[in-house]
Amino acid sequence: MSSKERLYLFDTTLRDGAQTQGVDFSVQDKVLIAETLDKLGVDYIEGGWPGANPADTEFFSEKRSFKNATFTAFGMTRRPGRSASNDTGLKAVLDADTPAVCLVGKSWDFQVKVALGIELEENLELISSSIAECKRLGREPMYDAEHFFDGYKANPEYAISCIKAAYDAGARWVVLCDTNGGTLPHEVTEIVTEAIKHVPGSHLGIHTHNDTENAVANSLAAILAGVRQVQGTLNGLGERCGNANLSSLIPTLCLKEPYKTLFDTGISEEGLKSLTSVSRLLDEILNHAPNRHQPYVGASAFSHKGGLHVSAVQKDPTTYEHVDPSLVGNRRVIPVSDQAVDLTSWLNLKHSD
Repeated sequence: MSSKERLYLFDTTLRDGAQTQGVDFSVQDKVLIAETLDKLGVDYIEGGWPGANPADTEFFSEKRSFKNATFTAFGMTRRPGRSASNDTGLKAVLDADTPAVCLVGKSWDFQVKVALGIELEENLELISSSIAECKRLGREPMYDAEHFFDGYKANPEYAISCIKAAYDAGARWVVLCDTNGGTLPHEVTEIVTEAIKHVPGSHLGIHTHNDTENAVANSLAAILAGVRQVQGTLNGLGERCGNANLSSLIPTLCLKEPYKTLFDTGISEEGLKSLTSVSRLLDEILNHAPNRHQPYVGASAFSHKGGLHVSAVQKDPTTYEHVDPSLVGNRRVIPVSDQAVDLTSWLNLKHSD
């Protein structure tokens, strides 16, 4: 029996990734990406926001089932002045009839007062009644605590009251969001440590944006601090500077200490080996040139140019490689003249001379 804790991977490529400038998924794109994510082994696939646009509405019009992943619809808590059972926006999300529902709601007092224009106590009622309605209908409810980290910095007591309202109403997952992407790893550690005093880490998730180039680092910090669900997108797609990059997070969790010893994910050895091809498939669907310098899966991630590096790699690749590229489906390359070739082929050719 494994002594590892289960860590759940939540992919939001089809929702957050669709917020990327220049990205416009068709329904067929969504189907192909969702099937690929399921085969990869993620635990949750967030398909989009039913009712928000024609493509999302059509995508959710068919009942979809996956082998590994739980299909999830995204929406928002009920609006002020409407009951949870009589809010058209919430109804569209619940009518999608997905096994899980993730509802975004405010957790920063400034946002409640300025964006919603309501009293702080009323926002708590929006959260709790919406989550309760999801649970009443037999869905797996999740609360996406928008601006949680900024909210905590401004008013920790209120931010905590928001996540408690969701948890007490039956939320399976309460997701702590760094919506503006400005929080740093040491702050994530401190704030998650406090949040766990009120909501168990087994019910907490982390959702980070990359505006300070810390989305992956912040996600890893939150996991070590105790959260057990991590959200992100393939290739780090997302609005502004993007979201936590699952193409980097997944191999780090599977191959690096202490994560590989502490946690089990749904990613098998074969799934991990497919990661490079999955990353490049997404670029192909989007007609994007792959980022050669992307960690783990980029074409240059294990490419060696300097003479000293090449000499050392010929003796032992671990001199300049932190993992074996084949573990993530990538390959080792070096340039010969102006052409990059597989190092193994180059060495065989050299020895045959």
